[in-house]
Amino acid sequence: MVDILHRIGVTSSPDDVYTALTTIDGLAGWWTRDTDGDTDIGGVIRFRFEPGGFDMKVLETRPAERVLWEVVDGPEEWIGTRIRFDLKQEDGFTIVLFRHEGWKEPVEFMYHCSTKWAIFLMSLKNLVETGKGEPAPHDVKISNWH
Repeated sequence: MVDILHRIGVTSSPDDVYTALTTIDGLAGWWTRDTDGDTDIGGVIRFRFEPGGFDMKVLETRPAERVLWEVVDGPEEWIGTRIRFDLKQEDGFTIVLFRHEGWKEPVEFMYHCSTKWAIFLMSLKNLVETGKGEPAPHDVKISNWH
């Protein structure tokens, strides 16, 4: 198994970052405008992009510390993988340690997703720091896959 890993620092509180990761408005503000669903543990959040989307089951939420989802619908390579955000404070920053874990192998789609995750994590940073993210469909287009 292989994982996508990223680390960003946000100059806002862990509570603010946590809110952006656990509310429909927060998620729609940095990842994709077309977001709905149930953000409670056991609920499913639906994220839609052109031409498809992802459904995430909420496995764990610890205020200002952790958010963990399992992919229950979407591209075959994503099914059963987990998306994890760990938060900690360090030197005036909220550090976000991101993992998209459990990929079976490092296929070309994983390369694409790693770059897109980095773009969307920067959108999260912008949303929390400035109030304005760049969620899909306003995100950076990186290739013929979008």
